[in-house]
Amino acid sequence: MVEIVFAFKGEGRGSCSTAIETIRESLAEVLVEFYPFTGRLVMGSDGKMAVRCTGEGVLFVEATSDDDIGMLGDISAINPETLRKLVKHSDGAQTILEEPLLTVQVTTFKCGGITIGIVMNHVVVDGKALTDFLTCWSDVARGRSPLILPFLDRSVLCPRQPPRTDLPHHEYAPIDRPSESLLNPQTKPHVYRSFYFEPHTLNRLKNVSTVTTHNGSSTVPTSFEVISALVWIAQTKAFGINPHEKTKLLTAVDGPPKFNPPLPSGYFGNGIAWSCAECSAGELTGKPFSFAVRTVQEALRCVTESYIRSAIDHIELNRVVVDHEGNTCCITKWSRLPFYETDFGFGRPFQVAPTTVCHNLIVVASQSKESDNLVVSLGLPHDTMDVFSKLIQSEIQSELILMNQ
Repeated sequence: MVEIVFAFKGEGRGSCSTAIETIRESLAEVLVEFYPFTGRLVMGSDGKMAVRCTGEGVLFVEATSDDDIGMLGDISAINPETLRKLVKHSDGAQTILEEPLLTVQVTTFKCGGITIGIVMNHVVVDGKALTDFLTCWSDVARGRSPLILPFLDRSVLCPRQPPRTDLPHHEYAPIDRPSESLLNPQTKPHVYRSFYFEPHTLNRLKNVSTVTTHNGSSTVPTSFEVISALVWIAQTKAFGINPHEKTKLLTAVDGPPKFNPPLPSGYFGNGIAWSCAECSAGELTGKPFSFAVRTVQEALRCVTESYIRSAIDHIELNRVVVDHEGNTCCITKWSRLPFYETDFGFGRPFQVAPTTVCHNLIVVASQSKESDNLVVSLGLPHDTMDVFSKLIQSEIQSELILMNQ
Protein backbone atom coordinates (compact mmCIF):
# COMPACT_ATOMS: atom_id res chain seq x y z
CA MET A 1 0.00 0.00 0.00
CA VAL A 2 1.28 3.46 -0.97
CA GLU A 3 0.10 6.51 0.98
CA ILE A 4 0.34 10.03 -0.49
CA VAL A 5 -0.84 13.41 0.78
CA PHE A 6 -1.65 16.35 -1.51
CA ALA A 7 -1.68 19.70 0.32
CA PHE A 8 -3.64 22.62 -1.19
CA LYS A 9 -3.94 26.20 0.02
CA GLY A 10 -7.51 26.14 -1.31
CA GLU A 11 -7.59 29.47 -3.16
CA GLY A 12 -11.01 30.25 -4.57
CA ARG A 13 -12.52 26.95 -3.53
CA GLY A 14 -15.66 28.39 -1.92
CA SER A 15 -17.15 26.64 1.10
CA CYS A 16 -15.77 23.45 2.58
CA SER A 17 -18.97 21.56 1.88
CA THR A 18 -18.94 22.61 -1.80
CA ALA A 19 -15.30 21.55 -2.24
CA ILE A 20 -15.88 18.16 -0.62
CA GLU A 21 -19.02 17.59 -2.68
CA THR A 22 -17.12 18.40 -5.88
CA ILE A 23 -14.30 16.02 -4.98
CA ARG A 24 -16.68 13.21 -4.02
CA GLU A 25 -19.03 13.55 -7.00
CA SER A 26 -16.20 13.80 -9.52
CA LEU A 27 -14.56 10.74 -7.94
CA ALA A 28 -17.78 8.75 -8.34
CA GLU A 29 -18.01 9.85 -11.97
CA VAL A 30 -14.43 9.03 -12.92
CA LEU A 31 -14.64 5.61 -11.25
CA VAL A 32 -17.10 4.58 -13.96
CA GLU A 33 -14.10 4.49 -16.31
CA PHE A 34 -11.55 3.39 -13.70
CA TYR A 35 -13.83 0.68 -12.33
CA PRO A 36 -11.06 -1.78 -11.30
CA PHE A 37 -10.39 0.53 -8.32
CA THR A 38 -13.87 -0.32 -7.01
CA GLY A 39 -13.15 -4.06 -6.86
CA ARG A 40 -11.05 -6.20 -4.54
CA LEU A 41 -7.95 -8.35 -4.92
CA VAL A 42 -8.31 -12.12 -5.00
CA MET A 43 -5.80 -14.93 -5.31
CA GLY A 44 -6.46 -17.04 -8.38
CA SER A 45 -6.04 -20.79 -8.70
CA ASP A 46 -2.80 -20.13 -10.61
CA GLY A 47 -1.31 -18.34 -7.60
CA LYS A 48 -1.57 -14.91 -9.19
CA MET A 49 -3.46 -11.97 -7.75
CA ALA A 50 -6.25 -10.47 -9.81
CA VAL A 51 -8.91 -7.80 -9.40
CA ARG A 52 -12.43 -9.11 -8.96
CA CYS A 53 -14.66 -6.30 -10.17
CA THR A 54 -17.17 -6.54 -7.36
CA GLY A 55 -18.15 -2.88 -7.44
CA GLU A 56 -17.69 -2.59 -3.67
CA GLY A 57 -16.47 0.94 -4.20
CA VAL A 58 -13.78 3.27 -2.94
CA LEU A 59 -13.69 4.30 0.71
CA PHE A 60 -14.21 8.08 1.00
CA VAL A 61 -13.60 9.85 4.31
CA GLU A 62 -14.25 13.45 5.34
CA ALA A 63 -12.23 14.99 8.18
CA THR A 64 -11.80 18.44 9.68
CA SER A 65 -9.02 20.16 11.61
CA ASP A 66 -9.31 23.15 13.92
CA ASP A 67 -5.75 24.13 13.01
CA ASP A 68 -4.33 26.00 10.04
CA ILE A 69 -2.71 23.85 7.40
CA GLY A 70 0.59 25.52 8.25
CA MET A 71 0.77 23.44 11.42
CA LEU A 72 1.78 20.50 9.22
CA GLY A 73 5.05 22.24 8.41
CA ASP A 74 7.12 20.95 5.53
CA ILE A 75 5.38 17.67 4.76
CA SER A 76 8.27 16.53 2.55
CA ALA A 77 10.13 15.87 5.82
CA ILE A 78 8.59 12.48 6.34
CA ASN A 79 6.66 12.24 9.60
CA PRO A 80 4.35 9.21 9.70
CA GLU A 81 2.99 10.04 13.16
CA THR A 82 1.46 13.27 11.84
CA LEU A 83 0.91 12.62 8.16
CA ARG A 84 -0.80 9.24 8.52
CA LYS A 85 -3.67 11.06 10.22
CA LEU A 86 -4.40 12.54 6.79
CA VAL A 87 -5.01 9.22 5.07
CA LYS A 88 -7.44 6.39 5.75
CA HIS A 89 -5.32 3.29 6.21
CA SER A 90 -6.32 -0.22 7.19
CA ASP A 91 -3.86 -1.17 9.87
CA GLY A 92 -6.09 -4.04 10.95
CA ALA A 93 -5.84 -5.85 7.61
CA GLN A 94 -4.04 -9.18 7.89
CA THR A 95 -3.10 -9.43 4.21
CA ILE A 96 -3.06 -7.15 1.18
CA LEU A 97 -6.13 -9.03 -0.08
CA GLU A 98 -8.14 -7.40 2.71
CA GLU A 99 -7.11 -3.86 1.75
CA PRO A 100 -9.36 -1.65 -0.41
CA LEU A 101 -7.67 -0.88 -3.73
CA LEU A 102 -8.10 2.85 -3.18
CA THR A 103 -9.11 5.07 -0.28
CA VAL A 104 -9.52 8.85 -0.26
CA GLN A 105 -9.56 11.15 2.76
CA VAL A 106 -10.34 14.86 2.39
CA THR A 107 -9.29 16.98 5.37
CA THR A 108 -10.30 20.64 5.58
CA PHE A 109 -8.43 23.14 7.77
CA LYS A 110 -9.59 26.27 9.56
CA CYS A 111 -7.58 28.52 7.23
CA GLY A 112 -9.24 27.15 4.11
CA GLY A 113 -6.49 24.69 3.25
CA ILE A 114 -7.29 21.16 2.12
CA THR A 115 -5.38 17.90 2.05
CA ILE A 116 -6.36 14.92 -0.04
CA GLY A 117 -4.89 11.68 1.25
CA ILE A 118 -4.65 8.81 -1.22
CA VAL A 119 -3.93 5.20 -0.32
CA MET A 120 -3.49 2.96 -3.36
CA ASN A 121 -2.73 -0.69 -3.80
CA HIS A 122 0.55 -0.85 -5.75
CA VAL A 123 -0.22 -4.40 -6.84
CA VAL A 124 -2.91 -2.97 -9.12
CA VAL A 125 -1.29 0.17 -10.55
CA ASP A 126 2.02 2.01 -10.65
CA GLY A 127 2.71 5.70 -10.15
CA LYS A 128 2.15 6.59 -13.81
CA ALA A 129 -1.27 4.91 -13.84
CA LEU A 130 -2.18 6.70 -10.61
CA THR A 131 -1.28 10.10 -12.07
CA ASP A 132 -3.38 9.32 -15.17
CA PHE A 133 -6.28 8.60 -12.82
CA LEU A 134 -5.68 11.83 -10.89
CA THR A 135 -5.56 13.80 -14.15
CA CYS A 136 -8.93 12.41 -15.25
CA TRP A 137 -10.42 12.94 -11.80
CA SER A 138 -9.30 16.57 -11.60
CA ASP A 139 -10.50 17.20 -15.18
CA VAL A 140 -13.96 15.95 -14.25
CA ALA A 141 -13.93 18.04 -11.03
CA ARG A 142 -13.39 21.15 -13.17
CA GLY A 143 -16.15 20.20 -15.61
CA ARG A 144 -13.80 19.10 -18.38
CA SER A 145 -13.76 16.00 -20.53
CA PRO A 146 -10.91 13.70 -19.46
CA LEU A 147 -7.90 13.81 -21.77
CA ILE A 148 -6.63 10.33 -20.82
CA LEU A 149 -8.93 7.36 -20.40
CA PRO A 150 -7.70 4.07 -18.94
CA PHE A 151 -6.41 1.33 -21.22
CA LEU A 152 -7.53 -1.78 -19.36
CA ASP A 153 -6.23 -4.61 -21.53
CA ARG A 154 -3.58 -6.28 -19.36
CA SER A 155 -2.74 -8.80 -22.07
CA VAL A 156 -0.14 -6.41 -23.52
CA LEU A 157 2.16 -7.44 -20.65
CA CYS A 158 1.29 -11.13 -20.58
CA PRO A 159 4.02 -13.78 -20.86
CA ARG A 160 4.97 -14.91 -24.32
CA GLN A 161 3.84 -18.32 -25.53
CA PRO A 162 5.83 -20.28 -24.79
CA PRO A 163 7.58 -18.15 -22.15
CA ARG A 164 11.36 -17.98 -22.37
CA THR A 165 14.05 -16.30 -20.30
CA ASP A 166 16.49 -14.69 -22.73
CA LEU A 167 18.55 -12.69 -20.25
CA PRO A 168 19.86 -13.08 -16.69
CA HIS A 169 17.61 -11.55 -14.02
CA HIS A 170 19.67 -10.95 -10.92
CA GLU A 171 16.90 -8.79 -9.47
CA TYR A 172 15.04 -12.01 -8.67
CA ALA A 173 18.05 -13.92 -7.31
CA PRO A 174 18.19 -14.01 -3.51
CA ILE A 175 21.27 -12.76 -1.73
CA ASP A 176 23.08 -15.78 -0.26
CA ARG A 177 23.46 -14.50 3.29
CA PRO A 178 21.37 -11.55 4.49
CA SER A 179 23.15 -9.26 6.92
CA GLU A 180 22.08 -9.98 10.48
CA SER A 181 21.51 -6.27 11.15
CA LEU A 182 18.83 -6.03 8.43
CA LEU A 183 15.74 -6.68 10.48
CA ASN A 184 12.06 -6.46 9.74
CA PRO A 185 10.48 -3.27 11.20
CA GLN A 186 7.98 -5.46 13.04
CA THR A 187 10.80 -6.94 15.11
CA LYS A 188 12.94 -3.81 15.35
CA PRO A 189 11.11 -0.47 15.02
CA HIS A 190 12.27 1.86 12.26
CA VAL A 191 12.71 5.61 12.32
CA TYR A 192 12.02 7.71 9.24
CA ARG A 193 14.09 10.62 7.96
CA SER A 194 14.35 12.80 4.88
CA PHE A 195 17.49 14.24 3.31
CA TYR A 196 17.51 17.28 1.04
CA PHE A 197 19.64 17.71 -2.06
CA GLU A 198 19.96 21.17 -3.56
CA PRO A 199 20.64 21.54 -7.32
CA HIS A 200 24.13 22.98 -6.86
CA THR A 201 25.19 20.01 -4.70
CA LEU A 202 23.80 17.56 -7.23
CA ASN A 203 25.56 19.35 -10.08
CA ARG A 204 28.87 19.10 -8.28
CA LEU A 205 28.32 15.40 -7.59
CA LYS A 206 27.54 14.91 -11.28
CA ASN A 207 30.77 16.62 -12.24
CA VAL A 208 32.92 14.53 -9.91
CA SER A 209 31.34 11.28 -11.16
CA THR A 210 31.47 12.02 -14.90
CA VAL A 211 34.05 9.74 -16.48
CA THR A 212 35.58 10.41 -19.89
CA THR A 213 36.11 7.27 -21.96
CA HIS A 214 39.16 6.44 -24.06
CA ASN A 215 37.52 7.94 -27.18
CA GLY A 216 36.88 11.24 -25.43
CA SER A 217 33.13 10.83 -24.92
CA SER A 218 31.45 11.20 -21.56
CA THR A 219 27.98 10.81 -20.12
CA VAL A 220 26.89 13.19 -17.39
CA PRO A 221 24.83 11.23 -14.84
CA THR A 222 21.37 12.36 -13.84
CA SER A 223 20.49 13.68 -10.40
CA PHE A 224 18.67 10.44 -9.67
CA GLU A 225 21.69 8.34 -10.65
CA VAL A 226 24.09 10.18 -8.32
CA ILE A 227 21.55 10.07 -5.48
CA SER A 228 21.05 6.34 -6.06
CA ALA A 229 24.79 5.68 -5.95
CA LEU A 230 25.21 7.80 -2.84
CA VAL A 231 22.45 6.14 -0.79
CA TRP A 232 23.54 2.69 -1.96
CA ILE A 233 27.05 3.32 -0.64
CA ALA A 234 25.79 4.87 2.62
CA GLN A 235 23.30 2.07 3.34
CA THR A 236 25.89 -0.61 2.59
CA LYS A 237 28.31 1.02 5.04
CA ALA A 238 25.61 1.69 7.65
CA PHE A 239 24.65 -1.99 7.78
CA GLY A 240 28.29 -3.02 7.99
CA ILE A 241 28.06 -5.46 5.10
CA ASN A 242 31.23 -7.52 4.81
CA PRO A 243 33.49 -6.53 1.88
CA HIS A 244 33.27 -9.97 0.23
CA GLU A 245 29.45 -10.06 0.31
CA LYS A 246 27.41 -9.10 -2.71
CA THR A 247 25.17 -6.04 -2.53
CA LYS A 248 22.42 -5.00 -4.94
CA LEU A 249 20.65 -1.77 -5.84
CA LEU A 250 17.19 -2.34 -7.33
CA THR A 251 15.66 0.62 -9.13
CA ALA A 252 11.99 0.87 -10.11
CA VAL A 253 11.86 1.72 -13.82
CA ASP A 254 8.80 2.89 -15.76
CA GLY A 255 8.41 -0.01 -18.16
CA PRO A 256 5.81 1.02 -20.80
CA PRO A 257 7.94 3.75 -22.49
CA LYS A 258 10.69 1.16 -23.07
CA PHE A 259 8.53 -0.60 -25.65
CA ASN A 260 8.69 0.16 -29.37
CA PRO A 261 6.10 1.27 -30.08
CA PRO A 262 5.28 2.38 -26.50
CA LEU A 263 2.37 0.71 -24.74
CA PRO A 264 -0.98 2.44 -25.31
CA SER A 265 -1.46 5.76 -23.56
CA GLY A 266 -3.31 5.42 -20.27
CA TYR A 267 -2.19 1.84 -19.60
CA PHE A 268 -3.90 1.10 -16.29
CA GLY A 269 -1.76 -1.42 -14.51
CA ASN A 270 1.61 -1.94 -12.93
CA GLY A 271 4.31 -1.62 -15.57
CA ILE A 272 7.25 -1.33 -13.19
CA ALA A 273 10.42 -3.15 -14.15
CA TRP A 274 13.46 -3.45 -11.90
CA SER A 275 17.02 -2.66 -12.86
CA CYS A 276 19.67 -4.46 -10.84
CA ALA A 277 23.10 -3.00 -10.11
CA GLU A 278 25.32 -5.37 -8.15
CA CYS A 279 28.88 -5.79 -6.98
CA SER A 280 30.73 -6.74 -3.81
CA ALA A 281 30.40 -4.42 -0.83
CA GLY A 282 34.17 -3.99 -0.93
CA GLU A 283 34.08 -2.74 -4.52
CA LEU A 284 31.19 -0.42 -3.85
CA THR A 285 32.70 1.23 -0.81
CA GLY A 286 36.37 1.04 -1.79
CA LYS A 287 36.34 2.27 -5.35
CA PRO A 288 35.78 5.90 -6.47
CA PHE A 289 32.26 7.30 -6.39
CA SER A 290 32.23 7.25 -10.19
CA PHE A 291 32.36 3.42 -10.06
CA ALA A 292 29.05 3.27 -8.17
CA VAL A 293 27.44 5.80 -10.51
CA ARG A 294 28.63 3.91 -13.58
CA THR A 295 27.31 0.63 -12.14
CA VAL A 296 23.90 2.26 -11.61
CA GLN A 297 23.90 3.69 -15.15
CA GLU A 298 24.80 0.37 -16.75
CA ALA A 299 22.01 -1.40 -14.88
CA LEU A 300 19.44 1.18 -15.98
CA ARG A 301 20.58 0.92 -19.60
CA CYS A 302 19.87 -2.81 -19.51
CA VAL A 303 16.15 -2.25 -18.99
CA THR A 304 14.92 -2.53 -22.57
CA GLU A 305 11.81 -4.05 -24.11
CA SER A 306 13.67 -7.36 -24.50
CA TYR A 307 14.75 -7.25 -20.85
CA ILE A 308 11.19 -6.59 -19.64
CA ARG A 309 9.71 -9.34 -21.83
CA SER A 310 12.35 -11.74 -20.53
CA ALA A 311 11.61 -10.69 -16.92
CA ILE A 312 7.87 -11.30 -17.39
CA ASP A 313 8.59 -14.78 -18.71
CA HIS A 314 11.12 -15.42 -15.93
CA ILE A 315 8.42 -14.68 -13.34
CA GLU A 316 5.96 -16.92 -15.19
CA LEU A 317 8.40 -19.83 -15.31
CA ASN A 318 9.83 -19.54 -11.82
CA ARG A 319 7.07 -17.90 -9.74
CA VAL A 320 9.53 -15.52 -8.11
CA VAL A 321 9.26 -12.05 -6.64
CA VAL A 322 11.86 -9.33 -6.29
CA ASP A 323 14.20 -10.06 -3.40
CA HIS A 324 14.27 -6.82 -1.43
CA GLU A 325 15.70 -8.28 1.74
CA GLY A 326 19.27 -9.00 2.70
CA ASN A 327 21.98 -6.79 1.28
CA THR A 328 19.60 -5.10 -1.13
CA CYS A 329 18.83 -1.40 -1.47
CA CYS A 330 15.60 -0.51 -3.32
CA ILE A 331 14.90 2.95 -4.70
CA THR A 332 12.09 4.62 -6.65
CA LYS A 333 11.67 8.05 -8.23
CA TRP A 334 8.57 10.17 -7.77
CA SER A 335 10.14 13.47 -8.78
CA ARG A 336 9.04 13.22 -12.43
CA LEU A 337 5.49 12.09 -11.76
CA PRO A 338 3.13 15.00 -12.55
CA PHE A 339 1.58 15.15 -9.08
CA TYR A 340 1.85 18.94 -9.05
CA GLU A 341 -0.43 19.22 -12.11
CA THR A 342 -3.42 18.00 -10.07
CA ASP A 343 -6.10 20.72 -9.81
CA PHE A 344 -9.61 20.04 -8.53
CA GLY A 345 -10.68 23.64 -9.03
CA PHE A 346 -8.98 25.27 -6.05
CA GLY A 347 -5.42 25.47 -7.28
CA ARG A 348 -2.56 23.05 -7.59
CA PRO A 349 -0.98 21.43 -4.52
CA PHE A 350 1.88 23.31 -2.92
CA GLN A 351 3.31 20.04 -1.63
CA VAL A 352 2.88 16.33 -2.36
CA ALA A 353 4.61 13.75 -0.18
CA PRO A 354 4.44 10.16 1.05
CA THR A 355 3.10 9.74 4.57
CA THR A 356 5.53 6.88 5.16
CA VAL A 357 7.77 4.59 3.12
CA CYS A 358 7.64 0.84 2.69
CA HIS A 359 10.17 -1.42 4.37
CA ASN A 360 13.56 -1.29 2.62
CA LEU A 361 12.42 1.25 0.01
CA ILE A 362 13.94 4.69 -0.63
CA VAL A 363 11.73 7.35 -2.23
CA VAL A 364 13.15 10.30 -4.18
CA ALA A 365 10.59 13.12 -4.54
CA SER A 366 10.37 16.86 -5.17
CA GLN A 367 10.31 19.03 -2.05
CA SER A 368 7.52 21.35 -3.23
CA LYS A 369 5.97 23.08 -6.22
CA GLU A 370 8.25 26.07 -5.71
CA SER A 371 11.51 24.22 -5.03
CA ASP A 372 14.02 22.40 -7.22
CA ASN A 373 15.32 20.43 -4.24
CA LEU A 374 15.01 16.67 -4.23
CA VAL A 375 14.08 14.83 -1.04
CA VAL A 376 15.27 11.32 -0.18
CA SER A 377 13.07 9.58 2.40
CA LEU A 378 13.57 6.18 4.01
CA GLY A 379 13.15 4.17 7.19
CA LEU A 380 15.90 2.28 9.01
CA PRO A 381 16.45 0.85 12.50
CA HIS A 382 17.32 3.71 14.87
CA ASP A 383 21.01 2.92 15.34
CA THR A 384 21.48 2.24 11.63
CA MET A 385 19.74 5.51 10.72
CA ASP A 386 22.13 7.49 12.92
CA VAL A 387 25.09 5.96 11.10
CA PHE A 388 23.42 6.43 7.70
CA SER A 389 22.73 10.12 8.38
CA LYS A 390 26.36 10.81 9.24
CA LEU A 391 27.58 8.82 6.24
CA ILE A 392 25.40 10.75 3.78
CA GLN A 393 26.98 14.02 4.89
CA SER A 394 30.52 12.66 4.99
CA GLU A 395 30.19 11.00 1.57
CA ILE A 396 29.02 14.27 0.01
CA GLN A 397 31.78 16.25 1.66
CA SER A 398 34.51 13.80 0.69
CA GLU A 399 33.44 13.77 -2.96
CA LEU A 400 33.26 17.55 -3.12
CA ILE A 401 36.70 17.85 -1.52
CA LEU A 402 38.12 15.45 -4.13
CA MET A 403 36.58 17.56 -6.89
CA ASN A 404 38.30 20.70 -5.59
CA GLN A 405 41.74 19.11 -5.32
